[in-house]
Amino acid sequence: MKLGELIKNVKVKKIINEKDVEITGISYNSKTVQKGDIFVCLKGEHTDGHDFAKNAVENGASALFCEKEMPFDIPQVLVESTRHQIADIASEFYGNPSKKINLIGVTGTNGKTTVTHLIQRIVEDSNHKCALIGTLGYKLSGKDTYHDAKHTTPQAPELQKTLKMICDEKIDYAAMEVSSHALEQNRVGNCEFNGAVFTNLTQDHLDYHITMNNYFEAKAILFRNLKPGGFAVINNDDEYAQRFKSVVPEGVKIYTYSVKKDADVTACDIDFSIHGAKFDCKINGKIKKVNLQMNGMFSVYNALAALTAGIAMGFDVDTCIKALEETKSVDGRFEIVNKQPLVIVDYAHTPDGLENVLKAARELTPSDSSLICLFGCGGDRDATKRPKMGKIADDNADIVVVTSDNPRSEDPQLIISDILAGIKSVSTQRIFVEPDRRTAITMLKKIAKQNDVVVLAGKGHEDYQILKDKTIHFDDREEARKVFGC
Repeated sequence: MKLGELIKNVKVKKIINEKDVEITGISYNSKTVQKGDIFVCLKGEHTDGHDFAKNAVENGASALFCEKEMPFDIPQVLVESTRHQIADIASEFYGNPSKKINLIGVTGTNGKTTVTHLIQRIVEDSNHKCALIGTLGYKLSGKDTYHDAKHTTPQAPELQKTLKMICDEKIDYAAMEVSSHALEQNRVGNCEFNGAVFTNLTQDHLDYHITMNNYFEAKAILFRNLKPGGFAVINNDDEYAQRFKSVVPEGVKIYTYSVKKDADVTACDIDFSIHGAKFDCKINGKIKKVNLQMNGMFSVYNALAALTAGIAMGFDVDTCIKALEETKSVDGRFEIVNKQPLVIVDYAHTPDGLENVLKAARELTPSDSSLICLFGCGGDRDATKRPKMGKIADDNADIVVVTSDNPRSEDPQLIISDILAGIKSVSTQRIFVEPDRRTAITMLKKIAKQNDVVVLAGKGHEDYQILKDKTIHFDDREEARKVFGC
């Protein structure tokens, strides 16, 4: 593609060394630049791509996409923000693929991964192909293999390349997790969404967004940009529900779901057991019985979100419900890895997520047994949620084991101290502290009795741990199976 064609829809400040060179790829990593690439000088939280432009030019870059003039004789396209405008050239380069598929975006603090998986199952059981993009990577329709992704929502070039691949595979639907970072940084810029789903909004990522209002505004971008004829699915029980409804443009149909209020789709008479959640679902005045294999109130909400999306897309209600009932838990989401004691691994890494998982686990805990929670908090992330999560664990579990999550550059002991600040009394009978997560899980062998319920929270599907100087292989599920011999 010629440079002129690539930037035809880009708001350009100035072009230096203007020449309509051939562009064969887009790169923002100088180490991986190939001959013919346009190199995007991205400004990140810790690095500035302009500092690596020389390397990119030496590696064969044909042009630069930058915010200031650089001392090189190749064409330079100057823009206001490379971070926010990389999506413009990425979408153009890959042929604007989102316009050729039914793209459904799912956003919220918790539940995105499960809801996208449930939507995929509903679409495929309705005889359509559906791809997935999200925390676990991307997965094409009919495939079991996930392709790794560095972010919940990939950077624009990777995302647009993936969407083109989906188009090339003749897949007509895609369900995508859309993170607040991706929305605020415009990674999904130029993506045309047919529908958007809102799960919930609770404290997370305040190290980045600073305030809950900023966090909401980032999430709201997905809904503000919906095109007429699209749909918005909103959790009517969430305190931000009305604010999300208020930003939906005219011509976009709003669908709601609820457990506590009136909505288009509601659940009542909910019952939990080790086998899953059962409830009556009211849709347009008709009652449908739903028997999920997944557990917990959060699973009910996730199922309602996906079911409502299925209805919004025009699929048969009974087919949608059957798809939900036949779906087992997603990897690392309330995943049971041992029966006696009952050991549950969950990705819960926010105050609300941890509380939801512990309440769901409490439903499965016999009255004469203990609910045990092992968790930590990530380093280099919002520190204000640490004491809150300590309090939630203290209030909802009988025994708490505080350990490390992904400490990154922080001292694990200092993170633990922040968590312990939220615990009323650090009793040695019910509060245990062990910075090494592997050792902490091993300790459970002595702490947990046969009928107890153990929740390993925070890492879920992750098979690694990020330490100060390295990343190691680490999987809560593997460690639990070693300890309990399952």
